[in-house]
Amino acid sequence: MRDISVELKNISKKFHTIQNETMAIDDISFKVYEGEILAIVGPSGCGKSTILSIIAGLVKPSGGILNIKNKNIGFMFQKDQLYEWRTIFKNAVIGLEVQDKLTQNNIQKIEEMLENYGLGSFKNHYPSQLSGGMRQRVALIRTLAVEPEILLLDEPFSALDYQTRLTVGNEVGTILRERKITTILVTHDIPEAVSISDRVLVLTERPARIKKEFNIVFNTMETNRTPMKCRQSSEFGEYFKNIWEEMDVVE
Repeated sequence: MRDISVELKNISKKFHTIQNETMAIDDISFKVYEGEILAIVGPSGCGKSTILSIIAGLVKPSGGILNIKNKNIGFMFQKDQLYEWRTIFKNAVIGLEVQDKLTQNNIQKIEEMLENYGLGSFKNHYPSQLSGGMRQRVALIRTLAVEPEILLLDEPFSALDYQTRLTVGNEVGTILRERKITTILVTHDIPEAVSISDRVLVLTERPARIKKEFNIVFNTMETNRTPMKCRQSSEFGEYFKNIWEEMDVVE
């Protein structure tokens, strides 16, 4: 049995304004195990990103209990958040700079990741000189550089065109699986969730509750699983259909 990395118990969140209060999420409970990739899908605006913000400590829940085994959390947003005035290399090391961990050993690791992810010859370029997919790879390297034990991905590929999204999603999903990084992915893209994750949670409309849980297992792919191979699997269509039906039902 794998250890539990993240656990939410009866988490709720209300947002208050002068006029009224809005219940964003209500009685959310789930566990994420070490090395697992969990995807969360649901209608637009249902509170998926709020759940990530609570786990990251950016937002306090209104009720419930949050248990996190490891406090080293990496957060990758929709936009790459690269600094346009810094080179690709300088963007990649910024997290290490903030943590005062810019050692020679860590610099070498960054150099290796840039090479491995096809960015070695672009390290002295600036973000404006890169494609959207390349920028997202830089953002991933920056996030992985601080060696997060938990990785939160909030619609990280949504700003990319379809073809680039498939390519980068395949690259990132493969990297996360190889490194066995505990990951929570929020997405509205069902194929993305199925191809990348080990488990999918389907949320209701706001206030978000967990409607259904799917364990994603590809029996034809016990080893060397990649998102692209999953999309080509005979099981992929059935998972897509079942999740789509859950999301398509009006509460």
